[in-house]
Amino acid sequence: MYSQDIIKRRIFIVGANGMLGQRTIEFYKPNKNVQLFACSIEENPLFSDVDYLCCNITERDKIKEAVYNFMPDVIINAAAYTNVDLSETERETAWKINVKGVEHLAETARVIDAQVIHISSDYIFDGKKGPYSENDKPNPLGYYGRTKLASENVLKISGALYTILRTNVLYGVASKSKADFVEWLINTVRSGKPVRIVDDQFSNPTFIDDLVQAISKVIEFRKHGVYNIAGKEFLSRYEFTEIIADYFKLAKSLITPIKTKELNQAARRPLKSGLITLKAEAELGYKPVTIRESLAIIKKVLEL
Repeated sequence: MYSQDIIKRRIFIVGANGMLGQRTIEFYKPNKNVQLFACSIEENPLFSDVDYLCCNITERDKIKEAVYNFMPDVIINAAAYTNVDLSETERETAWKINVKGVEHLAETARVIDAQVIHISSDYIFDGKKGPYSENDKPNPLGYYGRTKLASENVLKISGALYTILRTNVLYGVASKSKADFVEWLINTVRSGKPVRIVDDQFSNPTFIDDLVQAISKVIEFRKHGVYNIAGKEFLSRYEFTEIIADYFKLAKSLITPIKTKELNQAARRPLKSGLITLKAEAELGYKPVTIRESLAIIKKVLEL
């Protein structure tokens, strides 16, 4: 139950058609004490019974007008340019969405005294000595990481109320979203296609519903600042894949471990990464599920 001090919350969700946006809307829709307004770049919403506006976060006047018309208590920014490799060449687009868009939200939030909840990434770190705490010094390897770090700095100097939630390797399902890593792996291997998975990138993958729960706790407890939100288990991407393969009884002979350098990707990746969540556990009551628990939820949703 929600405490009395957050009754009639007005929540504005940017990037509402994405996986995080959809799951956040699904979480809050049943709550009669929360009024939602959603916007995304697509013409039509992927959900029903929520007020929606087609709006690009890079369009300063339009996004500000939308926020002013709704007058939210909280703005959740689930919009981002997340293609790590294309960010190296499409730098202007990545900057406009990941940095300027956040700047527009912060400017507006400051005027109406709304709180901005912004999703950031472990890619702000270089991956040399992870897992990282909220106090570790950022040092992004690629342009995507630079934009996410810049977005954090925009909020910190904006004068707006803000909460930054850093996360990594986000996975999970929304009814109308594109396949995440888990669903992609299941579909690919079951179709008989081989996959190559890196065994030298380490993190603690984040289940999407855990991130939604963290957002709800930030709003409920009126928390500000920076929090790491991630999973319980630190492991390599290949080890993560093995757990998925075991759970869904996939043919592990089709899954081959490789090194990151073999992929010849445009952007460098932090190898030894991951996020320490002790602060969120202590201050938000954050309790992530295990990977196997999350896979049970995914299996039920996908009816596998």
